[in-house]
Amino acid sequence: MQKTELGHISGSGSASRETKKLRTRSSFISAVRKNRYLYLLALPGILYFLIFKYLPMWGIVISFQNYSPYAGVFNSNWVGFDHFRRFFSNPDFWLLFRNTMAINLLNLTLFFPLPIILSLLLNELRGVLYKRVLQSVFYLPHFLSWVIIFSLTFLMFSQGEGIINKMLVFFGQDPYPFLTDPNIFWFMLTGQSIWKEAGWGTILFLAAIAGIDQQQYEAAKMDGAGRLRQMWHVTLPSIRTVIVILLILRLGDMMDVGFEQVFLMYNGAVSHVAEVFDTYVYRVGIQQGQFSYSTAVGLFKSVVGLVLVLGANYLAKRAGEEGIY
Repeated sequence: MQKTELGHISGSGSASRETKKLRTRSSFISAVRKNRYLYLLALPGILYFLIFKYLPMWGIVISFQNYSPYAGVFNSNWVGFDHFRRFFSNPDFWLLFRNTMAINLLNLTLFFPLPIILSLLLNELRGVLYKRVLQSVFYLPHFLSWVIIFSLTFLMFSQGEGIINKMLVFFGQDPYPFLTDPNIFWFMLTGQSIWKEAGWGTILFLAAIAGIDQQQYEAAKMDGAGRLRQMWHVTLPSIRTVIVILLILRLGDMMDVGFEQVFLMYNGAVSHVAEVFDTYVYRVGIQQGQFSYSTAVGLFKSVVGLVLVLGANYLAKRAGEEGIY
């Protein structure tokens, strides 16, 4: 009798689990049917990430091999963590780490706050036409390639032909080697990033500001708050979640500088401050053909970025913010 009851309970439990699975599946299918146009709109983005982000991930296995293009992935010899040990014991490791972190910390402290400030200022403009024209002007540099950005930088700051140096000579000063001075190289990169992307970065913040309930501003006015007080006590707290999420995502890119920008600005005079993980991977992996070693370097970057994102998200949760998940 007892065995029969236990079997009945077990059978009913498995049946309930199957029922839950069927309900979940049917609810998922109904949700897809209901929002089929939204999923269809998102399909190109989903395919992009699947094809160019997720499918290539299987290639990280060659970081644990002595990969040979002739032998292929399945026939190359496994070496375990040898490439990682070689990378961490390489004197270039700390140089790459220092340069990469220094450039990203400058971007984090100087570049990251600017789109927020610019969004707050644009939001205070009352002329709709003037505001839209100004936004378009700020967005335009984002659509220029880094080759064009470097060309403009060269025309402005080169020692022989740069406009800035010609002005210095006109006023009786000696020309300054802006592009070959290692002391200002990191600031030059940060300045380029600010000019190119600060305007484009305002899009998300302006969208968040547009969603703020206008009654909060009316209440602040009734309490005697001026424009600055409204900005500080209403606008900034309302977009704090967006700021935190973008900051978390930005921390995930701390090991990435941007290969094209640094590669174009790279020259022999600034090589000891311009060599970062991205240029090192190109030089060692592509030019020297050390595919497994360069893949190990790239995997190290990805792992560090993942740890930073998870850690920042955990701290944001502990501080009472929503985080990214």
